[in-house]
Amino acid sequence: MESLAALRERRAYECRLTPARALGSVDEAEWFLRDRGMLTRTTDSALPSLYEACHEEPFKPGSPGFATWPATKWPWFGALAERGYLCVAVHRGKNLLVTPETAALLDPICRAEASRMRAADAGWRRLLDHLARAGPSSPEDLRLELRLKRQELKALRAPLERCGALVARPVAMPASDGTGHAHSSELSRWDQAYQGDRDPPPTDPGTALGDLVTAAVRAAVVVHEAEARRWFSWQWYWTDTLIADLVRAGRLRRVDAYLAARPGNGR
Repeated sequence: MESLAALRERRAYECRLTPARALGSVDEAEWFLRDRGMLTRTTDSALPSLYEACHEEPFKPGSPGFATWPATKWPWFGALAERGYLCVAVHRGKNLLVTPETAALLDPICRAEASRMRAADAGWRRLLDHLARAGPSSPEDLRLELRLKRQELKALRAPLERCGALVARPVAMPASDGTGHAHSSELSRWDQAYQGDRDPPPTDPGTALGDLVTAAVRAAVVVHEAEARRWFSWQWYWTDTLIADLVRAGRLRRVDAYLAARPGNGR
């Protein structure tokens, strides 16, 4: 079994943490996503990050926010979403690109969350039911059709996106002045955005969360055990024995206070 030092060395290579492993094209970025199964946009955890793997100077050094993104490679995250990869907000509200294999792991949880949230709040139910009838819609259309103010729609969609019941897809719209294009989004229910098995076998959300955490540890290569619990939104499906159960089943292993996936485990 690999030592912690060996795992960290492998993590640096597989997550492209060194300048020698910098991504050189969108095609390479897509291969990186396919290899890892999931990518965050910026560096915010042990999960692999697209922008960290670019190793490019920020757009505007010394400034916060968007200015910290890579100077020329910042559109790559959106470019991968445009290639059909889902961008979900289940990483505690932050953007996470996922492959179809990872989306299949998310599916039981997001379906359960859509049902739970629809039953929990009349506003959430109204928005989800409207999308079921109208299909994927722009925020502008939803505000008009549901007679919502901008902040009212934002307050409804944010928790739904965070829990995976709602998915926002970036779209480019013609600019109003006829030159170039403007960026907007299209909102879909999870069952509209995910094009996997239309009649999946029933899977308990807690079991699915264990599968997802295993895949996430594989993506990160090695991670401090305390961090893994903070990766995803659904604390109510997490049990005190989840990690211990995965270790007992031979899917994860502990190395000091860290976790690594067993060989052959992951997605």
